Amino acid sequence: MTRFYLGTHHPHWLSLPGPWFVSINSIQRMKKWPRAIDPWGMDSAAFTELSKHGKWIKTPLEYVSQVRRAREEIGNLAWCAPQDWMCEPFMLTKTGFDVQTHQRLTIQNFLDLRNHLGELVIPVLQGWSPWDYIRHVEMYEKAGINLRREETVGVGSICRRQHTAQACTIITLLHSEGIPIHAFGLKLLGLKLNHAMIKTGDSMAWSFAARRQNILLPGHTHKNCANCHEWAEQWRDKVKPYVT
Repeated sequence: MTRFYLGTHHPHWLSLPGPWFVSINSIQRMKKWPRAIDPWGMDSAAFTELSKHGKWIKTPLEYVSQVRRAREEIGNLAWCAPQDWMCEPFMLTKTGFDVQTHQRLTIQNFLDLRNHLGELVIPVLQGWSPWDYIRHVEMYEKAGINLRREETVGVGSICRRQHTAQACTIITLLHSEGIPIHAFGLKLLGLKLNHAMIKTGDSMAWSFAARRQNILLPGHTHKNCANCHEWAEQWRDKVKPYVT
């Protein structure tokens, strides 16, 4: 892995050493946007949007406007995710569509955004079974996009199953196809198992761990360290052995 983006709910951390991975929704809630001192990645908040509405309420043009503003006002934006469609079974139930429809909609949105944002927006692969992802690669090819020539390709719908052999199989298959993988939502186990096969990754696992395990660093007075920069940096240190 050549770069690891630490996820955060706090966009003002962009003014601190990174790199960071921040949701557009978190940024939009700020009155004054920070200036980023390191490269950072933008999450489109797809999981939140589809979980809440079962569809995309925000239009592509609205998202384009937000991305352009972030690129200009915050600066150092390395890339942004498209308005993709996750393929976990519960998400399919929420939207009422099947995996192939989610894959088709993901490509459709990517092509629309790339027309406006160029290579700032990255393609994302979605699926559930390992062969879903290979099919999605082929669907991109039919749409005129050779993923092997892209700088970065996101791989979604894997963060909740990194303890399973299936997640490793998906990453191994895509790596063997020459895909430059960005793995969304990695945990330490996922990093340990797959870091040699991915180009970049991101994670909010430090925050989830603090909340679930009630982690509180000595001298800290908040309820737990789920929103604590010091704990986030300590967790980032655990990732350093996996970054080349």
